[in-house]
Amino acid sequence: MAYLFALFISHVSDSATPKPHLTIYELIYSTEENLSPGYYYDTPSISTYTSEDNPVSWEEYSVREKTMSHLPNAAKKPIPPLVRLPTNHHRQLTTVLEAKALDFSFPSEHERHSALSDGRYNPMNVLPVDVDVYSPSNGKTQIYVTIPRFDKGPPYSLARVRNPGPRHSGIQLEAYPDYSWHRSYGADCDGLTSVYRVKIDACNRMWILDSGEIGRNHTCPPQIVVFDISTHRMVHRYRLPGTVFVRNYSRLITIAVDITDPPPNGKCLKAFAYIADATSFALIVYDMIHENSWRVENRFTYPSPLFSTLTVAGESFQLLDGVFGISITPEGLGLQRMLYFHSVSNDIQASVPLHVINNATNFLIPDISACLGNFTEVGKRGIQCTVSEMSPQGYLLCGFFDPIALVGWDIRTSYTAEHRFVLAENAETLQFIGGLKIAPNAQGKLEVWILSNRAQKFFSGTNNFHEVNYRILKCGLDELLLGLPC
Repeated sequence: MAYLFALFISHVSDSATPKPHLTIYELIYSTEENLSPGYYYDTPSISTYTSEDNPVSWEEYSVREKTMSHLPNAAKKPIPPLVRLPTNHHRQLTTVLEAKALDFSFPSEHERHSALSDGRYNPMNVLPVDVDVYSPSNGKTQIYVTIPRFDKGPPYSLARVRNPGPRHSGIQLEAYPDYSWHRSYGADCDGLTSVYRVKIDACNRMWILDSGEIGRNHTCPPQIVVFDISTHRMVHRYRLPGTVFVRNYSRLITIAVDITDPPPNGKCLKAFAYIADATSFALIVYDMIHENSWRVENRFTYPSPLFSTLTVAGESFQLLDGVFGISITPEGLGLQRMLYFHSVSNDIQASVPLHVINNATNFLIPDISACLGNFTEVGKRGIQCTVSEMSPQGYLLCGFFDPIALVGWDIRTSYTAEHRFVLAENAETLQFIGGLKIAPNAQGKLEVWILSNRAQKFFSGTNNFHEVNYRILKCGLDELLLGLPC
């Protein structure tokens, strides 16, 4: 059976609504032995992509099966090494905000001066990493940013953007949920010490991953703190036990969340969180309903010295980090649900079935061979990529270093160059994608949000605060996948 997968958003295929003519790129690929792998097939009725001068109707590009009888006169053509959408359609995302430096607000000028004098605030030593958004149907979009405490510098490590307005206004921050949660700088473990990434789930809750570190010292145990984003009140806290992290060595940097009883029918009580321990090379799984966590470590969670040099826009730095990007197979695709993950200092994309990694009894004994046969090398990319995010249609997005781009992959295809496609490419604005989320706007339309931060300059000490260093960008998911202007 050959399959045609259009870059198409199936949830908007309501035949009662008139559809415009669209410009899209599509891949035709085969799993049949009698169809040649590594080629695409150009039929008289289906072109490999269409231009503005050759539009096709929306209905022609719904996701559907194509049997061999549909390809009687198919012309076999070699696949290019990296699939790119028409160049004029994917270069520019919408810039929401950009800044040369971050503007932190304080409860008072006295507190600002106090933080500056004792080193709790060092404007030259801050790096925003992650972004997520919440868009209530009756209000403005709220943008959240994390600023981990790699060392002293950030006065707080989780912030809400005060000015989601014109791009020239910079990035002005206020502590979230308020300044008191961050002020102790790790002395009060009931607060927040160092937040690397957050995830707002389908239940309008923000999952906060607090590494508990100031620099390389765990002043507090790592914790997961969950807030009801509509009321800004804490609804759950879990402190990770010493059995799942290595004190003063583990650095927990990424969290992905799978709600197993989501709205509208579920009660949002059952959830699994998956956490990347980048520096002691493991995955940590948290079962919310049982308040239990376990550590998973094997060869797939490790970095490779061959990929420890990260080069972005001509500047290089050393980073030997393990698991970095984590994504989950969406519900409703008829596929076995998998956890996809990769190390930033490795080019392997790996996966493991959820039913395996969600079973704590499989990992009772800390053994690197535990369930190893269930872990799979999905493929290699030959280059590093940063964080990842999964669309509801099964497209895995990741920020690549070469090209400097947001790259997509349909998880129903093999993880090879001919099945990866560039969605957005810009050597200036996409330097080091640290934050990547897919979130609904106030009208329910899904949008892709990105925070780029030029981390290579931060880690190599070449920051230039006369240049734009930080950007928050977005694009509609439909437009991004279809190659349409944002």
